Amino acid sequence: MSEFPQQLIAGYRAFAQQRLPTEQSRYRELAERGQSPEVMVIGCSDSRVSPEVVFDAGPGELFVVRNVANLVPPYAPDGAAHGVSAALEFAVQVLRVKHIVVLGHAQCGGIKALVQDTAPLSPGDFIGKWMSILETTRDETEMHDHDTQDDFIARLEKRAVSTSLKNLLTFPCVSILAERGKLQLHGAYFGVAKGSLSILDRSTGEFKKIEALPTSDTSI
Repeated sequence: MSEFPQQLIAGYRAFAQQRLPTEQSRYRELAERGQSPEVMVIGCSDSRVSPEVVFDAGPGELFVVRNVANLVPPYAPDGAAHGVSAALEFAVQVLRVKHIVVLGHAQCGGIKALVQDTAPLSPGDFIGKWMSILETTRDETEMHDHDTQDDFIARLEKRAVSTSLKNLLTFPCVSILAERGKLQLHGAYFGVAKGSLSILDRSTGEFKKIEALPTSDTSI
């Protein structure tokens, strides 16, 4: 019989002793009334980019779906199984979220594999097929003079966020609510090394860095 990871047991015990006592009433409320988060976050599976950590979110505040490279595929009612589409459908149709945030990040392995045309890791080439969602975006992303491959990858990581936002609008349930002003779509980008966060200005296509308040600032 395999042994459950000890670091997870230790982590749970720390949670149960330190955090749970302060949030026990919140968990009881969520259990009795169900969840009603206003924000859905579509993030990457990368272990360094947890939306709950980045946004310091408590239980019940975020509805999160994570996958390789934080991608949203185009709407495809083809009868096949679609995990991201199912989560999106539930968030919009049942939870009635008011915001959807696509959270990209630096040093994304999926984007790097796409740029470097990495060999399949298995006969199924699941990563390659998934990342093909971005092939057109990759081909349309300009390689600037004096760009390194890392520069190009970083630019594509950000453009991938915009592509996912565009793909969101191919879902009728999303586009209708967005047009009515009942659902807002946002893009964000997390810099792993410095823990920085930038928000996409969709009118310009540029990401603007969010400045953290100095720890000594008590005015807010």
